[in-house]
Amino acid sequence: MDEMTAHAGTAPAHHGSYPGLAGKVVIVTGGSRGIGAATAAAFAANGARVAVVGRDEASLAAVRDGIREQGGRAIWIAADCTMPAELARMAATVTSELGPPGILAAFAGGSGMPVPTERETPEHWRDIIETDLNSVFYTVHAVLPAMLRRGGGAIVLMSSAAARQAAKSAAGYAAAKAGVIAFGRHLAGELGPRGIRVNCVAPSATENDKMRAWMSAAQRAELGASFPLGRLGQPGDVAAAALFLASDAAAWITGSTLDVADGKIML
Repeated sequence: MDEMTAHAGTAPAHHGSYPGLAGKVVIVTGGSRGIGAATAAAFAANGARVAVVGRDEASLAAVRDGIREQGGRAIWIAADCTMPAELARMAATVTSELGPPGILAAFAGGSGMPVPTERETPEHWRDIIETDLNSVFYTVHAVLPAMLRRGGGAIVLMSSAAARQAAKSAAGYAAAKAGVIAFGRHLAGELGPRGIRVNCVAPSATENDKMRAWMSAAQRAELGASFPLGRLGQPGDVAAAALFLASDAAAWITGSTLDVADGKIML
């Protein structure tokens, strides 16, 4: 179990308390580590029944075990969010084992490694769109029928500060994440009358395994110091925002994008 997965499952909660989440069935994709793992643990700490979804079976099991050690209820399901058939199986398993889903946190993706556009290839561009935009549609498409049968729910999609202003990430990543915001707004208007709220979170630089692989500790510290609050984001910061948007505290919020970005987009 890596450090971030362990942290997500066992660290003290700083995400707020939302009693209305107790008993809700929550699906978190991209749940094996980082933001997804922290979000799954935060929902479970609020009494939700959580399905942790991803591709890394060992890490998924570690997240589930960490939740259970804290008295929460969770299962893990291996599924590739770019494979609609695997997502259909996942949705059926969740309904069978936990009940109809009331909340979806579609957080799988993350192909933002910088690539100068003149060196971008059509193949890599398509891969980014598939991983960071198409996968979101595939996930919603798989889960939505059960949520509609349930009679309502909440969906939280993962965008990025890269979608909100020019950044150093790949252009394809920015385009994909901007597409997620547009998709979320469309869904919010379409599904609101049917009792389903749809919102996005848009993090900026959040410390995770990929960032630690790309950047030295000194580089991360320098990047964190460039933000108004003087630090990098942590997975728990984004998890807290996702919980709020999924909770009854946000009952009159839909079609919105919450920037979890330490003022990044105002700079």
